Amino acid sequence: MLVSVEFGAHRKPLSRVAALARGAALSMDGAPPEDTRDGPVISSESSQEEFRELVASAGASIAGEIVQRRPKADPATLLGSGKVDELSGIAASANASVILFDHDLSPTQLRNLEEALPCRVVDRTQLILDIFARHARTREGQLQVELAQLEYMLPRLTGRGKSMSQLGGGIGTRGPGETQLETDRRRIQRRLMQLRGELESVRRIRSQQRQRRESVPVPTVALVGYTNAGKSTLFNTITKAGVLESARMFATLDPKLKAIQLPSRRKVLLSDTVGFIRNLPHTLITSFRATLEEVQKAEVLLHVQDCSSPLQDEHKAEVEKVLGELDVLHKPRIEILNKIDLLPPHEREVLAKRAQTTHSIPISAKENLGIDQLLALVDKELVQDPIIEQDFRIPQSEGEVLAALGAGAVIREREFMGNLVRMTVAGPASLLGRYRRFRRNAE
Repeated sequence: MLVSVEFGAHRKPLSRVAALARGAALSMDGAPPEDTRDGPVISSESSQEEFRELVASAGASIAGEIVQRRPKADPATLLGSGKVDELSGIAASANASVILFDHDLSPTQLRNLEEALPCRVVDRTQLILDIFARHARTREGQLQVELAQLEYMLPRLTGRGKSMSQLGGGIGTRGPGETQLETDRRRIQRRLMQLRGELESVRRIRSQQRQRRESVPVPTVALVGYTNAGKSTLFNTITKAGVLESARMFATLDPKLKAIQLPSRRKVLLSDTVGFIRNLPHTLITSFRATLEEVQKAEVLLHVQDCSSPLQDEHKAEVEKVLGELDVLHKPRIEILNKIDLLPPHEREVLAKRAQTTHSIPISAKENLGIDQLLALVDKELVQDPIIEQDFRIPQSEGEVLAALGAGAVIREREFMGNLVRMTVAGPASLLGRYRRFRRNAE
C-alpha cells in the first residue's frame, strides 16, 4: 500500500512558456516576480510515478494507493488520526503486507503508525536503503549499505516490535524488552564502529590507488546524473565494459573505472557512479563517501540527463543540489542530453541548436549517436596534461620512440630525411616531454 502526503497549497509546476514569461519580466524590471519558488517544483503526479518506480525496483507489487493533502504534518502520525484509521481499514481489506510512505518518518511517527496499522510501515529512506542492499555486489558496497541501514535504525529501535516494552515506573515493572533494547543498541554501536573502521581502510586503499594513478598523469572523468538517466548505457557504449544496464532505479551501485582513449590519443579514466534522486537520504551521502570521492577527485564531470523526460529541469536541479553538497560545482561540467532517439525530429533540431550556444551535447548512448563529438568535447575540457604540438627530429634507429609517439599522439606531418624522421606531433605534454631531447629546436 502506497501513501503519498502533500503539504501546503497544491501548486502545479510552471510550464516552459510561463517560466520564459517570468524570466522576461524579471529582465525588464529587475524585480523578482511575486510567485518566487525555492528549488524545483515537481507535480504530485510525477512524484507519485517516481515513487512507483522505486517500489518496482524493490520488487514489490502495489495493492493500492492513498494521497493525503494537509496544511502541515501531524507530529504524531504525519497523516492525522482520522486518516490513519481509514488507512488501517483499507490496508486490511487489501491484505497489504507493508505500507510504504513517500516521506521520511520520525522515530515517534514510525512507532505510532506501527501501533495503529495492521502491517509493517516503511518510509522513503528505508525503501531506498532496501533497494541499495539488493543491488550492492562488491564488499565495499555492502559495507556502505549496512552502515547507512544501521545509522537509520539506531534512533528508531525504541518500541519497535511487541517484545521491546518500555521501562515501567515502579518496582517489578522492568520488562524484558528494555534489556533487549539496550543489548541491541550496544551491538549496533559496536558494529557501527567496526564498519567505519573497515570503510576507512577501504578509503585508504582507494587513496593509495589514486596516488599511484596520479603519479602517471591520467585524469579521471566521472559520469553523474539522476537515476535511470542512462549513465551505465553510456559507460558501456564508450568502454565496451558490459556493466549492468537496467531501467530499474539504482541498478548501478558499485563504482566502475575503466581507461579509454580520446581522439587526441590521450588516455583518461571514465568512472560510472551511483545515480542521484529527489530527497536522497543524507545517511547515504555520508556512507558512500568513499565511492563519491571519485566524483570529488574527477577533473571533468559529465552530467547525463534524460532529455526525453518532462522533468529534465527538475532532475537537473536535484543533481546540482547533491553536487553542491559534495562541493564540486566549481569543476568543469558537460551537460549530456541523452536519449535523443526518443524525441521527434523537430525537437532534436532544437536541441542541436541549443548545444551550439550552451555547454551541452545531444546524444543517444543506446543508438551510439553523438559519441565521437562527446569525446572530442571532453578532450577540450581537460586541463591536466594538456595537448601540445611540437616538432621532432628522430633517428630511424630509435624505433621504440617512434612507436610510442605513433601510439600515444597524433602525427600531423612526417618526412624522412636520410636517417632522420622529421615529425610534427600533437599529444599529451607528459608523453612529448619524455622525448624533449629529440625536439627540433633542442640544442
